[in-house]
Amino acid sequence: MEESVIIKKARQGDNRALSKLVNSYSERIYNLALRILRNKEDAEDVLQETFLNAIENLSTFNERSSFFTWIYRIATNASLMKLRRKKVVYTEYLDHPDFEGNRNEKYLADWSQDPAVHIDEKEVKRILDQAINDLSEIYRAVFILRDVEDLSIKETGKILDISEENVKIRLRRARIFLRDRLAEYFSERVNT
Repeated sequence: MEESVIIKKARQGDNRALSKLVNSYSERIYNLALRILRNKEDAEDVLQETFLNAIENLSTFNERSSFFTWIYRIATNASLMKLRRKKVVYTEYLDHPDFEGNRNEKYLADWSQDPAVHIDEKEVKRILDQAINDLSEIYRAVFILRDVEDLSIKETGKILDISEENVKIRLRRARIFLRDRLAEYFSERVNT
C-alpha cells in the first residue's frame, strides 16, 4: 500500500494504518535519538514522544514534505529538547572567536604512514563517540543527520528548519572539531 494511502487511513483513525507507520519508522527514529542522546532510555522516550506527537498532529501534516522528513523533524526536535532539559554543558569550542584562526596552527599527525602505530579500534570509537558527545547540539544534530544517517543537505535543512547553507556551515564546523579531536588523539599515540 502506498504511504499516502496509509497516512490518509491513519488520519481517519485506522489503527492498522497507524501501526504500519510506527513499524516503518520506529527503528530509524530510535537510532537517530540514540545517536543524538547516547542513552537507550532517553532514546526510547523520544521514540514514544515522537509517535505520540505525530499521531496527535497527523491532521496537520500537509504533505509539502515527505512523511519521513516530517517525522524525523519531530524526532530531532524531541531529542534536542531532551538534551536541553538535561542541561548538559557542551564545549563551545566551535563558537569561540579564535576557532578559525587557531585550527590551522594545530599539528596534524600523519598516522597513515606509521605502521608502528597500532590502533585499537574500540579506543578510537570511544574517542570519536566522546568527541561527538562534546559537540554542541546544533552541530551534533547536523552531523548525525548528514554523516551518520546519510540524509541529503536539503533533507537535513528541512528537518532542522535551517537553510542548506547553514547545514553546510554547521557540518563543516562539526567535521573540523571531530578531525581536531582525532588528530590530538593520534598525535598523542605517535609521540608516546
